[in-house]
Amino acid sequence: MDRSQPALSRLHELTPGQYADFFALLSSRTRHTTRDGAPYYSCIFQDAKRKVAFKAWADSTWFENCEQQWCEGHFYKIRGVYEENEKYGPQIDIHDIRAVKEQDRADGFEPADFLPHSRHDPEVMFAQLKSLAESQIGDAPLRQLVLLLLERHAEPLKRLPATLNKFHPFMGGLLEHTLSVTQSCIQLAEKYAIQYSELRPPLNRDLVVAGAILHDFGRLLEFDDESFLPQPTVPGRLFGHLFLGRDLVRDTASEVPNINPELIQILEHIVITHLSIPEWGSPKLPLVPECLIIHHADDLDAKLEMYARCLTNDRAPGLFTDRDPVLNRQLFKGRTV
Repeated sequence: MDRSQPALSRLHELTPGQYADFFALLSSRTRHTTRDGAPYYSCIFQDAKRKVAFKAWADSTWFENCEQQWCEGHFYKIRGVYEENEKYGPQIDIHDIRAVKEQDRADGFEPADFLPHSRHDPEVMFAQLKSLAESQIGDAPLRQLVLLLLERHAEPLKRLPATLNKFHPFMGGLLEHTLSVTQSCIQLAEKYAIQYSELRPPLNRDLVVAGAILHDFGRLLEFDDESFLPQPTVPGRLFGHLFLGRDLVRDTASEVPNINPELIQILEHIVITHLSIPEWGSPKLPLVPECLIIHHADDLDAKLEMYARCLTNDRAPGLFTDRDPVLNRQLFKGRTV
């Protein structure tokens, strides 16, 4: 093959030593300084299934272009050689690079192909979540509040990740997480309402379901949905999703006639305390049992997703995965049953 005209390939399908053209998203561009004081940029290019690193050194061909022209969240057509370094992982040696053009769609370029996304259809998940709100919240004004918030924020809820780099860090991740937590909370509320039937006042199932649906709603304001790569907003940095979520609940509740102010007060408490642990950012400890159910369902769903993703994506030889940087451990994968 003529090395000047390589085949157009997909980044995640490249093999070590392959010379190819491919499209990629520049997901990270960070300026550093060497021990000798020379500047350089560390870049990450990606599609939905692979990330590759590239360093633009101060004396290299690409340093000035990287510094002045390359932008995070933008797409590029790259010509280069793919390599896998034992210590540093997947790398790309760039021979040529340009910004993606509209005509590249004729060659198969599609922006949605470059970020990981939920395995589940967001439209189906949203319909399921809305159905749970309609069928599982008996208090009519509280149900109206939850449905109003779902309808107003449907589109970003379908798109945004739950977090940028921890649990459910993919498109639709927030909706997948919210639906899963809500399903778990409904089961747990039913179980414990029966187990502690003597509790007075009884366990409030409506609050559990509403709190499960709304517990992370503040993340819709914590992240910017305007760019292809979500980034923290100014309110997100200043206040975080707990207080932003509480404000959403409080402000929207003022529009709902005949809503019980005590229910809203407890719902606000659930939203700001569902993390439970001060080290995780909770400003107060949970003071109602409904919040305890949501906290543990939330934590379990987040942790299990991280475990499952680590085990599914790992390619390390042997009985244990590579150390996961978020979990800060190597998971055992040597089970035979």
